[in-house]
Amino acid sequence: MSLFPFPFPVPIKASSSAEVRQLVEALGGSDEVRREAAIARLAVIGPRAVDALLQAYASTTDRDMRIAVLRALESSGDRRTIPIAKQAIVLGGDLAVAAAAALRGLIDSPHEATATEALDLLVTAVLDTSAERVVRMTAFDLLRAIPDGARDRIREALKTDPDPHMKARALDSSNSVAMADALWQDALDGKLPDSPAILRDVAQTRASSVGVSSVQKMIDAVRAREGTATGRRRAEWQALRGALHQALALRRSRVAVYDLRESLEDARGPLPSSFLAALHVIGDETCLEPLAAAYARAGSESRWKSQLAAAFRAIAGRERVTRRRAVVKRIATRWPEAAKELTAASGRAGLKDRTTTSQRHLE
Repeated sequence: MSLFPFPFPVPIKASSSAEVRQLVEALGGSDEVRREAAIARLAVIGPRAVDALLQAYASTTDRDMRIAVLRALESSGDRRTIPIAKQAIVLGGDLAVAAAAALRGLIDSPHEATATEALDLLVTAVLDTSAERVVRMTAFDLLRAIPDGARDRIREALKTDPDPHMKARALDSSNSVAMADALWQDALDGKLPDSPAILRDVAQTRASSVGVSSVQKMIDAVRAREGTATGRRRAEWQALRGALHQALALRRSRVAVYDLRESLEDARGPLPSSFLAALHVIGDETCLEPLAAAYARAGSESRWKSQLAAAFRAIAGRERVTRRRAVVKRIATRWPEAAKELTAASGRAGLKDRTTTSQRHLE
């Protein structure tokens, strides 16, 4: 009897309503990997997922769910994001921060009215003295890339702001931007700072807009530093590397898949959730053996094993991997018990519903 009693599921069209519906449902779940993978996958699907995302936002009052929806909408470029972002930015906290980030994605819209309205809302948020400081500062930082003349006018207005912290941010912004640019370039040249936290702040604003080759180069540099670090500091460098991988996944780039694969091969314990989220979206067939090997080593780490199995099934479905593939046969030979568990899980999902891919992507 074959070790693979059920074939791997064959995915339907990636933009199907069934998949989008299940991905949107995952945004409200407690599993961080599934939620992050769903956000990245919805960003890849893009405009075809917007209707479902807008409906989900309107049908819930859960702030975490709404934050996840706004994050998934960031790269959509859909002007319908503006009304909900406008509503959310008034509510403050992390929800307002997510709304500001969603608006930033519309400033470069080819639709002039959309770009203007998004810019006006962010400027209003910066200058609103009744708003939370974190929201104002976030909006100000998100406006870094607008033309110098407009940014200069905002800085001038903030010179008389009643909040001294906003004044300081306005006066220091030019130097801060220059320092951030220098820090990023130094890191690309192999001159990394002592603290990964400093570089992570810079990376969050750079990784989504610079060339993907620069992000790839940064991943290599961070991994080299990670290899020389120990304890908590090593974990911090690894977390930074995972964040860079997630940024590439949101951009649909596979230029650093080799590093994800090698990270699995080297892992002797759970990796940060960002690695698994990236694998869900951009992992390819070459990642299946490392995933199976990590699963076999995981022992009693049930949560880690569940995350590995979910990524394995997502890739197998997307790449249309069947039990006849050489990679599957190698897995069965080297890790027979892991192979049974991984493919049995796929089979059960397929028996539940052979026409949907969402559970296969996210379980």
